[in-house]
Amino acid sequence: MANFSIDNSNVDNSNVDNIDQNEVNYTSALITMAVLYLMMGFITCLNDTLVPFFKNGFDLTYAQSSLVQFYFFITYGIMSIPAGRLVGKIGYKKGIVVGFAIASLGAFLFYPASFLHQYSLFLMALFVLAIGIVLLQVAANPYITALGSPKTASSRLSLIQGMGSIGTTIAPIFGAYFILDSLNTRQDSSAALVFPYMGIAITLVLIALIVSKLNLPTIKNSSDAGMNHVTKLLSNRNLSLGIVAIFCYVGAEVAIGTFLTNYIGDVLSIPESSANIFVSIYWGSMLIGRLIGAFLLKFLKPSKVLMVSALFAFGFIGISIFSEGVLSAYSMVAVGFFNSIMFAIIFSLAVRGLGPQTTKASGYLSSAIVGGAVISYLQGVMIDNFNWSIAFMLPMACYAFIAFYGYFQHRALQKKSSKLAIPSKKH
Repeated sequence: MANFSIDNSNVDNSNVDNIDQNEVNYTSALITMAVLYLMMGFITCLNDTLVPFFKNGFDLTYAQSSLVQFYFFITYGIMSIPAGRLVGKIGYKKGIVVGFAIASLGAFLFYPASFLHQYSLFLMALFVLAIGIVLLQVAANPYITALGSPKTASSRLSLIQGMGSIGTTIAPIFGAYFILDSLNTRQDSSAALVFPYMGIAITLVLIALIVSKLNLPTIKNSSDAGMNHVTKLLSNRNLSLGIVAIFCYVGAEVAIGTFLTNYIGDVLSIPESSANIFVSIYWGSMLIGRLIGAFLLKFLKPSKVLMVSALFAFGFIGISIFSEGVLSAYSMVAVGFFNSIMFAIIFSLAVRGLGPQTTKASGYLSSAIVGGAVISYLQGVMIDNFNWSIAFMLPMACYAFIAFYGYFQHRALQKKSSKLAIPSKKH
């Protein structure tokens, strides 16, 4: 497994020994990661458009339409750990190339699914597409944290994820004009997906070819040392609680984005194509938050920022479900801003001090992204059986746990600092 340290409390210059110093080019590597995140963000957020599209096109319930997210994000639970092992064997660069290639295959499968107009085939295509995205995610996160100082790992990951936010901001606008508008103009609406996803597939193939030709910094692999068993690795409370926090974060973020179009449509009594623009604002606010967060995290303690952000997200959902009209709509949209830096902070705190186990831990953390499948599906069931207000209490519970994780990390770091402090001598 990759032998590098991202312990924020101890800067070890030996970390650079794991990078091939003959061909170090952080600029090209970080640009590649930025493009990777932009595409991952665009593809993942386009699912938020597919949910209302399929709900109307195939006359589905909320729970049935949420299977779009379920089949996409369940892949993280199934494939993340095998993907982590694969990346450990073939390296980060090859892992990224293979990830783009598999994702392009999934996008190409939208053509036969559209031709046959079968919801089950679309779900299969999304599953294959997600396998590629999982591989990209598992390879990218630890790679980014290794490309620089451990102290700025959270800041660097937030900045690169900001490029993903550009993709998530563009996707709903793209989806509103090229996908949702077709619901009102044609009977066999699934044909509207051919052009967008064929374009995505060709783009992914081109990116895979370009990345395969690039000279990227190499993080050398070494055999595992220390915690060789899963139980020993998961006994690290930073990691085990971090896995739950990632599950809650992705679950809440995806659940809100999944049903935001329908929620805004009901709250403001507007059509889906118009309501989908609010999804763009939701994800766009994450871009602003990540840019601000990348700067602030250089000076503020990540654990405190995480705790405060989660409490604000909790509060704004509460305001939304207990208010009406524009206030209700924009309060829910505002949650996106406070979501912005949560993943980067949780990830960097969870793998703090794991050294050569970081890549394996990344696989476990990425598997927790399955929360996007579980929470969004459960919320769909709650909407079908209760109402919006009851359903949105589920993501509120998720943010409550994330706030607890931030508090736990803050207290842990305080205890560590107090132990390292040298007691003053009495005269």
